[in-house]
Order: sequence, then structure tokens, then C-alpha cells
Amino acid sequence: MLLTEIDHVAIAVRDLEAAVDYHRRAFGATVEHRETVDRDGVEEALVAVADSYIQLISPTRPDSPVARFIERRGEGLHHVGYRVADCATALAAMVAAGATPIDREPRPGSRGTTIAFVHPKGSFGTLIELVQE
Repeated sequence: MLLTEIDHVAIAVRDLEAAVDYHRRAFGATVEHRETVDRDGVEEALVAVADSYIQLISPTRPDSPVARFIERRGEGLHHVGYRVADCATALAAMVAAGATPIDREPRPGSRGTTIAFVHPKGSFGTLIELVQE
């Protein structure tokens, strides 16, 4: 089994501060990590849930994939992050099984992780992020 656990569930939001405040008021949640990922044009806030996260992501520029997602579909579930021991091995296994990679090879992610995205077209409609800590 290449998956070790769910790393995060990502929710695309227009207003990151409002989303963080909502999670604080609704669940008593606190932000464990916050980072701007310039390459992807997003700012993220991670709320810990056991050993996983709710990743609130907001676009930092209008041409980012998350900005386009919100424009087309509105706010909501964006992707699921699967934690793996070896991102390259997991990506190769997914491609061999018929998945369509967005990232042809793993790349640096937030929190010092290594990541790769897989297109929803080859993954039953779900955008998948592989995350190696």
C-alpha cells in the first residue's frame, strides 16, 4: 500500500481570513501552519485534525489555478492530499494505473514537503496531491 494516510483536504476560499475565523468559531480550530506558495499563487492556512489537516487555500493572483477554480465552480472542496512515503514511486504507480499527471515529476511543496498533482480526469473526478513529508 503506497498511501500512508490522508495528509489534507483542501478547501478553496475567496477570503482566507474569514475562512480561518469561521473554523475558529465553529470548531475551536487554530492554524498550525500558514504559508504563501508563490509558484502556485496561493496562500494556505493549515488547521490540524488529528494527524491530518484541513488546508484552506486562497488565490494570491487572478491567474492562479485556485483563482480559476473559484471563478468556474465557486468556493469549496478543491483536492485531497494523500500522504505517501515516496512521492516519485507513488506518482509512477498512479500513471501506470492510468492516471494523468499534472506534475511530471515531484516538486517542492509547502511545509518542506515533496508533492505532485494528478489530474481529476484520470482519478475519477478528484484532483489528487501526493505529499511526501
